[in-house]
Amino acid sequence: MTASREYFLDLYDRQLRTDAETPSAVQVQRLGPLRLVTFAHGRGFITYPRITEHNPLLADLAEEALDYFIKQPQITQVEFKTRGHDYAPGLDQKLRELGFTAEEPESIMIGDMGSLYSSQPAPTGVQLGKIGAESEVEAMCRMIDQAFGEPYDPSTAQALIARLAKKDGMELWVASVDGQMVGAGRLEPVGGTEFAGLWGGGVLPEYRGRGIYRALTDARARSAAGSGFRFVHSDSTEYSRPILEARGLVKVSETTPYLWERD
Repeated sequence: MTASREYFLDLYDRQLRTDAETPSAVQVQRLGPLRLVTFAHGRGFITYPRITEHNPLLADLAEEALDYFIKQPQITQVEFKTRGHDYAPGLDQKLRELGFTAEEPESIMIGDMGSLYSSQPAPTGVQLGKIGAESEVEAMCRMIDQAFGEPYDPSTAQALIARLAKKDGMELWVASVDGQMVGAGRLEPVGGTEFAGLWGGGVLPEYRGRGIYRALTDARARSAAGSGFRFVHSDSTEYSRPILEARGLVKVSETTPYLWERD
């Protein structure tokens, strides 16, 4: 019997919010229900547990939360992560007034890890494997930014290199053709939970439609299951959502990141 959306949403709210989202945090400050998280390389992050009408309104706390990061000159970017199933009247308007910009909404996908297994082999000529060297991580990040049509951001590679040094279970998987990286994705086990996350999956446009994303998903899922993780979660774009739904994952809600950048 396939688990219901409500079952998976409850798992998400209980196991995958607040501290579970920020394993590499440098510092965490509380502000009511909000967690104000400082990451390395000038990144701030705001998250919170499930909010109902019985909790303080998030919009009332947003300005004070941003002020906390503005007072830290090393912080150049802040993300306020919102979820569609939370009680947050007025939050969108308040964040925009404060200078945040809403990114594209992403689907929160949850499912059984085994549902991502594929019965098909990797596409002919495609090699899959984990990477860890600094030069490989940098090359992977350049390729992923190219895949999504974004400028290369060296801070992303620096953050991943620092994370690998912690040996907390994160894995970086790449797909290569004739020695060239053409696709990649992260596997991030969530300590103390039954979940591992699939993040950052992308394939160069000219290599899409060949089963490379499927093969990368299969490899990461089997690696996670081998370490005892039962469930998978991912915040998915509209490109990857249908692929994950076809494999049995369920869309339980949406998340919209709001970004603020220092002038």
